[in-house]
Amino acid sequence: MRKIIVQNNVTLDGFFEGPNHEIDWFMFDSEAFQHSVKLLNSVDTILFGRATYKVMASYWPSAAPDAIADKMNSLPKIVFSSTLQRVDWNNSRLVKGDVAEEVSKLKRQPGGDMVVLGSATLASSLLQLGLIDEYRVHLTPVLIGKGTPLFKDITETLRLKLIETRSFASGVVELSYGRA
Repeated sequence: MRKIIVQNNVTLDGFFEGPNHEIDWFMFDSEAFQHSVKLLNSVDTILFGRATYKVMASYWPSAAPDAIADKMNSLPKIVFSSTLQRVDWNNSRLVKGDVAEEVSKLKRQPGGDMVVLGSATLASSLLQLGLIDEYRVHLTPVLIGKGTPLFKDITETLRLKLIETRSFASGVVELSYGRA
């Protein structure tokens, strides 16, 4: 069965983005670049919510070619939105229906693992549905005071187990968790 991996950056005070959706606090260097390439080479599908899809679709198609841009533009992308009417980015498919049903079906299909990048609302929904297999949180050594929490609207305690940790020279620490 295919796994769903959620990978997101989070501030030390628990925010996924600033109050105006800013992500200027992300730390992205050559080590992070290589790590991102490794992730994208290990999956065969990207899952997005509406807001993150719109940001990514406005950037990657015209980005300078490199290992990340090539993967972002070529990998299949599934976009979950009840408001978008269409998706135009290469290899994108819009899903307006039941998230749980669609993701459960995707997990049963043959293929490689899938990754959720950004898309905190989608990640929270999948978390509550028990459909996430691994959480990779890039804990960034910065405090921003307010913003959007990484996982919001959690209605019950969800226990996780630590799978792996990795420290980057920038001070970012990747914490990988699975379901307990």
